[in-house]
Amino acid sequence: QVQLVESGGGMVPPGGSLRLSCKASGLTFNPYTVAWFRQAPGKEREFVAANRRSGQNTYYAEPVKGRFTLSRDSTENAVYLQMNSLKPEDTAIYYCAADRHLILSSLRMPGQYDHWGRGTQVTVSS
Repeated sequence: QVQLVESGGGMVPPGGSLRLSCKASGLTFNPYTVAWFRQAPGKEREFVAANRRSGQNTYYAEPVKGRFTLSRDSTENAVYLQMNSLKPEDTAIYYCAADRHLILSSLRMPGQYDHWGRGTQVTVSS
């Protein structure tokens, strides 16, 4: 049974940093497309970042470009999201997702991912 478990969320002031982790059991991340999405209260789930395979390009949503970095660690079978210069509008539940067979044009579509974690809350507030 596949499980993705996110951790690392919390409350930080504007300008702060957090590092989210996503660890998998029941699958090995290497051949999978991995992504981070977020969902704020009353809003739809939105794309944050995705990487199709280690060593290939990583794609970011415009609001987080230059501030967030997605990375993988094959030894730990984990995916990370380093978030710097956080803003109040980054407040959301952050979800890790993975899928084996995504095409490039589907990376930003949450409905195309087979595997999801339960999310971790990120709150940016003074």
